[in-house]
Amino acid sequence: MAQAQQRPVAVVVGVGPGTGAALARRFSKGYRVALVARSTDYLITLADDIRAGGGEALEAPADVRNFSEVAGAFAAIREKLADPEVLLYNAGSGVWGTIFDITPEQYEAAWRVNALGAFLSAKEVAPSMIARGHGVMLFTGATAGVKAGPRSIAFGPAKFAMRGLAQSLARDLGPRGIHVAWINIDGGIDIPRVRRGNPHFRDEDLLKPEAIADSYWHLAHQDRSAWTMELELRPFKEKF
Repeated sequence: MAQAQQRPVAVVVGVGPGTGAALARRFSKGYRVALVARSTDYLITLADDIRAGGGEALEAPADVRNFSEVAGAFAAIREKLADPEVLLYNAGSGVWGTIFDITPEQYEAAWRVNALGAFLSAKEVAPSMIARGHGVMLFTGATAGVKAGPRSIAFGPAKFAMRGLAQSLARDLGPRGIHVAWINIDGGIDIPRVRRGNPHFRDEDLLKPEAIADSYWHLAHQDRSAWTMELELRPFKEKF
């Protein structure tokens, strides 16, 4: 099949058995998807599942904290698929604690995953999006990126940094046809780890990964006359 006839490429960075997997499956309905995460085994399992359903998926394992690994993953995506038209940056991690609990190494690790990895990924896709005159970058944020609690001393600043990156990118790249948005996931996500830690939660207390993915799909296909820059998603029961 000629390149011009192939579906565009969407990259999901930060793929686990929750939002990342849901994003990959949702976008595989209209895109060739590249999957980026540290866990090669899970990437293969998910990619095989997408391919079994008729989609096209590429595993591109990388640690988003590492300059050369990110560059290598995106080089492979460009070589084996094409320049990405959509970037879904979903990587995020951090430990909870106060200034007395968090070590400098833990603080730096949270910043590297949430902020540095987002910067490196955006830098990889921006040139081709600018040359093409269109593209989408969506970044998964969190409540801590809006109001950091006392135990968000590492995670909060890291998500604030990601939010600042998205705002700067939106102001720079929006006029060039590139839609940039930051999504505040304000609530627990219905994944096994959250279920295990909160056995009292009901289905309605948590955000469903598939519902989150539907919102990302909507953002990625908004008319440019009415782009969203920041979006908050929460269960209807969540206090805010």
